[in-house]
Amino acid sequence: MNFNIFNNRTRVVICSLMFCCLIINLSCDYTREPLINIQNKNQLDAILNKYVDEGYYPFLLARLEDKNGHVVYEHCRINKNLIPKEIINGNTWIRIWSMSKIVTITIIMDLIEDGYLNLDEPVTKYIPEFDNLQVAINEAGIPLGQIQNKNIGCKFTLVNPDSVMTLSHLINHQAGFYYATTGIDCIDSILVSKNIPYSSDSDDLINRLTTVPLLLHPGTEYYYGTNTTVLGMVAERATGLSLKSLVETKLSNHLNIRGLKYNLSKGETLLPYFTGIDSILRIARKGELDIFGADFPFYSTDNQLYLGGEGMVATASGYANFLRIFLHNGKLNDKRFLDQTTINKIISPHTQINSPWGYNGYNLWVTGDTLRKRGWGEEGLWQGGGYEGTQFWIDSKREFVGVIMTQIHHPPNGGWDMYNDFRGALYQQFWNDER
Repeated sequence: MNFNIFNNRTRVVICSLMFCCLIINLSCDYTREPLINIQNKNQLDAILNKYVDEGYYPFLLARLEDKNGHVVYEHCRINKNLIPKEIINGNTWIRIWSMSKIVTITIIMDLIEDGYLNLDEPVTKYIPEFDNLQVAINEAGIPLGQIQNKNIGCKFTLVNPDSVMTLSHLINHQAGFYYATTGIDCIDSILVSKNIPYSSDSDDLINRLTTVPLLLHPGTEYYYGTNTTVLGMVAERATGLSLKSLVETKLSNHLNIRGLKYNLSKGETLLPYFTGIDSILRIARKGELDIFGADFPFYSTDNQLYLGGEGMVATASGYANFLRIFLHNGKLNDKRFLDQTTINKIISPHTQINSPWGYNGYNLWVTGDTLRKRGWGEEGLWQGGGYEGTQFWIDSKREFVGVIMTQIHHPPNGGWDMYNDFRGALYQQFWNDER
């Protein structure tokens, strides 16, 4: 359009109309209808209410967002007998433990795209302190991680690994690292004695792990443990930046994700630790959350240790935003984070491939048809969870994400069915609507 042919008044009118059209278009894009519709929200509310009111959970907060960030469902129920003064909503900070893993893995995959890392590289390229790691085997030469009977006593021998530990082994939980919950008392006690959460920083943690035996020869098989935490330390060594800085740079600042971090800010607090391990919902006593022994990760403002597998806090809103990256093929808020090919690698089969429940991608479980058969959900969901009961899933078919937040390590008996009941009721509504 040639503005030179109009007088000044006409130009002002035309510019005003163009500006209004732009605003209208933007507004229409932002307010367009959600991609999914929950037919009976009261039914879902009632399920969450039941599990809280009957003493199974201290609180439950569920949030569903569609691909475009519309909140299509959100409900919170709080046990006022346990936490009478707390206000819990989508902006409440929650310890997410192993839901940190997929965040760290996306950071790693971004560094791979940028040429900093390669999954075939040996871990010792970045952590040479691990050159002398050894594997614990029994009298028959079998690594302890491959023995089904945990009552093996404390007789073991340490031998050199028969393979080179790579970044691929770390990302697939095949490096031989573990948590202090193996059930092999003498092995657990060694890890507990290192008091991982009390490490001053990553270098200190690495030094503590150098004398902890591996349970498998690297690459042998899947064994869940601190592999992703070690992977996070690889990222720090490769870039010279802390994992905290990498999250801030690549997610918080670049993609404008708020509600995903390591340290609390001044004045921020976290909810108490709860357990129902003895069938009564109560505040947990020291040592009852025993993944590292008696102590927990620190979240203070001056904390310098960033556990890539367990140490993050998040809000329901912030974590849902992070998950939407997967629905946008690696993008969020019109900014690229990962390539589509990288997203495909994360959700492709890597371990536990023969399970009737699905398979494991890069620490992202992809559900099989068993969920649909039992009425608990859908085939092809991408999901994960954390040590204190937090859960998430991504439905790429219907283009929405779901987050359930709570803070309880071991709900009382009868509370374990909450997730299946809630998600089953949700998907039953979808199936009824799709007939």
